[in-house]
Order: sequence, then C-alpha cells, then structure tokens
Amino acid sequence: MKLPIFDKKGKETGKKELPAQFSETVRPDLIYKAVLTVQANSRQPYGSNPDAGMMVSAKLSRRRRDYKGSYGIGIARSPRKIMTKRGTRFNWVGALAPNTVGGRRAHPPKADRIWSKKLNTKERKKALCSALAATMVKDLVVTRGHILPKEFPFILSNDVESIDKTKDVITLLHDLGFKAELDRTKEKIHRAGLGKNRGRPYKVKKSVLFVVSKKCALNSAAANISGVDIVTPTHLSAELLAPGCSIGRLTLYTEGAIDEIAKSFKY
Repeated sequence: MKLPIFDKKGKETGKKELPAQFSETVRPDLIYKAVLTVQANSRQPYGSNPDAGMMVSAKLSRRRRDYKGSYGIGIARSPRKIMTKRGTRFNWVGALAPNTVGGRRAHPPKADRIWSKKLNTKERKKALCSALAATMVKDLVVTRGHILPKEFPFILSNDVESIDKTKDVITLLHDLGFKAELDRTKEKIHRAGLGKNRGRPYKVKKSVLFVVSKKCALNSAAANISGVDIVTPTHLSAELLAPGCSIGRLTLYTEGAIDEIAKSFKY
C-alpha cells in the first residue's frame, strides 16, 4: 500500500510504500492479550503491614473452667481484649477480627503478590504488527473516536522531527486537518471516585501518537499538547497503539520511522 508523504508545511511531497508489517491481519484478541500483559508488568506491587490490626492480645477462652473465659456469659464469639476487671468480671472490647474496631482487614492486598504475566515472543510480535496494521485502517480509527481529515492515512517527512516549538507542532496538526481532533482532547473529564485525591483528578483523552526514527526536538515540542504522545519504533508497544485494548489509535509515522519498523519488526 502506497501512502502520500506530507512535509512540515502540510504539503504533499511524494509517496512511500508501506512495509509488510502493516499488512498483518488485525487480531483484536492478540492485541487485547498483549495490552493486558504490558499493564500487568508495569503494575507496582503494594500491600499493608502483615501485622496490621493483629498487634493486640485478644484471646478469649470459651472453656468451662478457664479464668478470664467467656463461658456462660452469653456474649458473641468475637475475639476481645480486656479493658478493666473486677474480680472474675471483665470489661471486654472487640478486637483482632475484621468486624471489630481497629481489627485486621479480611483480605488485604499483599505486597508479595506477583502481578506480572508472560507472553510468547511470537505472540507479542504478531500482536504488535497487528496493532500497527490497525492504525492504517481508517474505519477502525474513526470507530475509536478520532476525528480525521480526508487524506488520512499518510506519512510525515523527516523534516517534521526538527520542529522544536509547541506552537509549530500545533500549527502543523491544524494544517494537516487535525484541529477538531485537538479540540476534542482539550476537554477535561473530572474523574469519579477517590482518584481525585490521589494526584489524578482529570482523565485525559488519547490523541495523536507520533512515531519518529530517533530522539529528536519533536519529543520536547509535542510533550505539552494534551493527549499527544511521541515514541521511537524501539519503544512501541501494543498499549501505545491500542490504549485500553481499543484498536486503531490515530498514529502519524515519519519516513525514518517506517524504515526502522521495516528493519526491526521481523518474526
């Protein structure tokens, strides 16, 4: 499949043939599996103190002749700690059990749990090529929610990588017909739940993904645009190409990036 090439002024300068990696059959099942593996391997283990809620003496005997026992008192079987006593009578307070104040949690998260998953090498590479192919199918990209110009899909020339100002990147995207797409991702979504208190009060919509041949000035210039990501072919993953396991992300490749993909993505 041949695609037109646009320079940083938004003008067509030629055409380029896509390598075989972009002709892979789109396999949503493999992409889904690969994305879940990436997310699982990037998850940080966490957990509470294993002794939390357990650091108290709350043994309460139910045997007939045990001192400090609850036999014949007519109370529930919850573990209790003694607060005060008078002879053989005690003032107990529930402790230790999950249904008591200050007690342990029933099933707390455990720091030693292994979240990571494994994926066969051929499966991972096939899923990646499948996700690349999906970015070139206009119907899939539109279904994902992106707003596209009529000329899509196309390739960017290598001079785009030399853009070093954010306003120039925005101008380029406007010239290419992505103004409505940038306006779509400017809208902030207030997150529901306690995530608002944990440094992430807003949800950010995914927009354009730039794939460049190497680290360049565009990395810094595009970093501040809402929803825009930039990556080299060596750092491509199924999660970047299909965020949330939804295939068909709006992706713009440079000529150099296409050449790098043709060299490296083989299986």
